[in-house]
Amino acid sequence: QITTVSGNEFLLQSDIDFLILDWFHAIKNAIDRLSKERSCTPRNLEFKLRRSSSIELLNNLDTESKDPKPEHRKSLIFRLNYSTSDTNDRNRVKSRLKKFISRRPSLKTLQEKGLIRDQIFGSHLHVVCEHEKSTVPQFVRLCINAVEKRGLDVDGIYRVSGNLATIQKLRFVVNQEEKLNLDDSQWEDIHVVTGALKMFFRELPEPLFPYCFFEQFVEAIKIQDNVSRIKSVRSLVKKLPRPNYETMKILFGHLEKIAAKESVNLMSTQSLGIVFGPTLLRPEKETGNMAVHMLYQNQIVELMLSEYSKIFGSEED
Repeated sequence: QITTVSGNEFLLQSDIDFLILDWFHAIKNAIDRLSKERSCTPRNLEFKLRRSSSIELLNNLDTESKDPKPEHRKSLIFRLNYSTSDTNDRNRVKSRLKKFISRRPSLKTLQEKGLIRDQIFGSHLHVVCEHEKSTVPQFVRLCINAVEKRGLDVDGIYRVSGNLATIQKLRFVVNQEEKLNLDDSQWEDIHVVTGALKMFFRELPEPLFPYCFFEQFVEAIKIQDNVSRIKSVRSLVKKLPRPNYETMKILFGHLEKIAAKESVNLMSTQSLGIVFGPTLLRPEKETGNMAVHMLYQNQIVELMLSEYSKIFGSEED
């Protein structure tokens, strides 16, 4: 999400993480370049996405003080004049809105009356689990079961994007209805199911790998000795809150089955690491090099898939 100096907001969305990174660098480089080339501050930034996924940045500058052409200045600056009656009407509307908002019931009251359900997407993992009285969200289990039932052999499973409109429809159904049947014909495209599952993890307010563990996992993956590296990652996994640990164990066990079918679905542990790395773990504040962080994120997921039995197995193993 991008907010410009003038208050305009833009949302760029893609399921392909490396594409998002390309967008970020293209936008940042353009802003840095413009700030050096122009003596005035960029006022508006418009982003055009082309089929080639390249980004063209068009910069409209507020040149009121420098542009001698009044007709050009008028195209960039808009003034709205209101009469006294218009102002009074607006004030009355504001007053009514304030009264309406102050009298409306609280979210808690609506939830207690059953008028609004607790959301599945966008809620903290432990909140979803507490509500369902489980350690793994039911939606995650349903998606995994559906994929293992009819998606293990599908080429590019989890890499190929499903129809976004259908994924959003599934998201709405999950948030609004108690029962979900993924065998329904409207969810026939397995890429819609995998897209919704990835969206669920992306929209967690805190990732599956909690923020406080991010740097610890990064330090663990940097260890050169493979035995020590696995031991360190295993130790960190065991320290995770129970909902995070149980959900992670089931998810990675599922992804291990995907990787075992690499010869058919063309999804190796490395491919799955690229897809799930930035989705499952990320720093709370992006202060370093995003490309370096993404590399570590991918490597952590890849290691946990390739060494699944050692990391999630019993102590005796």
